[in-house]
Amino acid sequence: MNLRYAIVATSFVLLTLPVLTIGQELVRTATPSERGLTEDDFPRVQELAPDVYTYEALTGPPDDRYTTNTLFVVTEAGVLVADGQGDPEETARLVTAISRITSQPITHVVICSDHGDHTNGNASFPESAQFIAQRNSLPALERAAQDGGKLPDTVVDNRLDLRLGGREIQILFLGRAHTGGDLFIWLPDEKILFTTEVFLNHMFSGYRTAYAREWLTAMDAAEELGADMYVPGHGFVDSPAILEEEWFAYKDHLRVVLDEVTRLHGNGLTVEEAVDQADFGPYNEWSGADSQGPIGIRRIYAELNGELE
Repeated sequence: MNLRYAIVATSFVLLTLPVLTIGQELVRTATPSERGLTEDDFPRVQELAPDVYTYEALTGPPDDRYTTNTLFVVTEAGVLVADGQGDPEETARLVTAISRITSQPITHVVICSDHGDHTNGNASFPESAQFIAQRNSLPALERAAQDGGKLPDTVVDNRLDLRLGGREIQILFLGRAHTGGDLFIWLPDEKILFTTEVFLNHMFSGYRTAYAREWLTAMDAAEELGADMYVPGHGFVDSPAILEEEWFAYKDHLRVVLDEVTRLHGNGLTVEEAVDQADFGPYNEWSGADSQGPIGIRRIYAELNGELE
């Protein structure tokens, strides 16, 4: 499969990515500064295949910036957006970026992750858009609606097949993972899979509402689709080959974290002792490990103790 891989700047000048020469390696990181990127390089839009784009915007505190990614698909019958951004201003910029690429309206917004960094700006989408979410996400979205968040018009249990402007788009629930209601967007013709926060590119996982053991099962199910490109919810949208490598590295990191916490739990350590003693090997160096590691340990302890529903 030949994927078009280019960056469209905010001025919408089409730029091809630099080609690595022999001996060069892409810096494997989620930190923009480590790749020589600045705030001025974002937001950016990449065309992955004809009429299939990602929008990458920076988020996080000043000393820990990273990207939050949106997928959008342009068709003759409208635009489908998968995951918004974390505030109304950034989501408004996303809507503007889409309008500069196509005159087609945004007709569908899929809430693939119910976390605020993907939903807090949903009020900036057109009122006419149809919002779609997984049933398990309803409690979180209902709480957010009290502060102006959007409730879904359509609720998915396991799968929703759309035929939009002649393009096949599958919305899939493959099991609880990063949240209780993670939805994947599968484009079977292009073999592109938007993974939302089930996969982060070179970033330590966020476990605040996660189901650690089920997460790996969901990733196993995703692999059965045979994707050529795994698009992450956070971290850089790199080439298909690099993203495939990072997908399996991320999966290994989830397994290492689960195994280490399970070992400490089995040895009778308290959760606070586990926070002090846990060693995740090379994944201790990933972006977010210092902040997310302790959250993950506490969440996995709760899962092992049978405290999660």
